[in-house]
Amino acid sequence: VLGIYGLIIAVIIGNGVSGMTNNKVTYSQFTGYAHLSAGLCCGFSGLAAGVAIGVAGDAGVRAVAQQPKMYVGMVLVLIFAEALGLYGLIIGLIIASAESTNCSPAATQ
Repeated sequence: VLGIYGLIIAVIIGNGVSGMTNNKVTYSQFTGYAHLSAGLCCGFSGLAAGVAIGVAGDAGVRAVAQQPKMYVGMVLVLIFAEALGLYGLIIGLIIASAESTNCSPAATQ
């Protein structure tokens, strides 16, 4: 499921990238950095969620093997670990929606 979150962000960023129209650049640096940060946010939160799921899943399986009543608690911990990736997706979507069309060169002083 965490990989799907990255795919969603990639499709949204890919649709937001635009080239030149009428010999004018329409993709600003601000939008580029917003897309970069959205991808990094989603990627790193997916990485953290994957590590958390791996650690909690390993400990949970060992605990359930010793005492089967631990199963429900293990599933809840895994759901909370998955929520980290979902939070990263939500923040990535918010960041990716920010865009600027101001592509003029900065004024030098």
